[in-house]
Amino acid sequence: MSKQQEDEKNIPFKADISDEDILDAMRDIPGYIDITPGDFRELYQFAFRHAVKRIQSSIKAADIMTRDVIAVDKDISLKRVADLMARHKISGVPVIRKDRKVAGVISEKDFLFKMVRKKEMTFMSVVAQCLKGRGCLAVSIREKTAKDIMTSPAITVREDATMNEIANIFTEKNINRVPVVNPDEIMTGIVSRADMVRSLLMKNRS
Repeated sequence: MSKQQEDEKNIPFKADISDEDILDAMRDIPGYIDITPGDFRELYQFAFRHAVKRIQSSIKAADIMTRDVIAVDKDISLKRVADLMARHKISGVPVIRKDRKVAGVISEKDFLFKMVRKKEMTFMSVVAQCLKGRGCLAVSIREKTAKDIMTSPAITVREDATMNEIANIFTEKNINRVPVVNPDEIMTGIVSRADMVRSLLMKNRS
């Protein structure tokens, strides 16, 4: 994969411009422009990529992270974890120790992988099996706690990690959120894909 393709993969949204958009933009520029619409499009796309890269490099985790983090203790029951995630409509939570350091992360995937024997089963496979009256697969983990299914060690980033670095981690590790820690490894927030997209949209409007 080329460097350009790698950069484009980490851009959370792309501008979709039509030929009419280009012609209208060229008409808005006063004076004569010795450039074809095709050249203008290519120039715009390069400028857009550079602008996004610049923004991604200037925004740090501490600038966009959610500070009021919903987290759980490693000894909390999975019934309470599931209820917490459902009530707050979130798909994952950090698991922290009493010193506020991150012990692991629990996601919907962790629940799914512990409930089924076949790793290729999907969430809808579980739903289909329950609807067929074959029993609830969650019974097997009903008495377990957060530490029994959490992914550990957790992937974390420092507060000064750039948006571009976080985007690379999301892509390489196939995750949707990452806890943010200070130099003492204490969790201070969490960054999700939604936080990154929201930040870029706000930056573009300013």
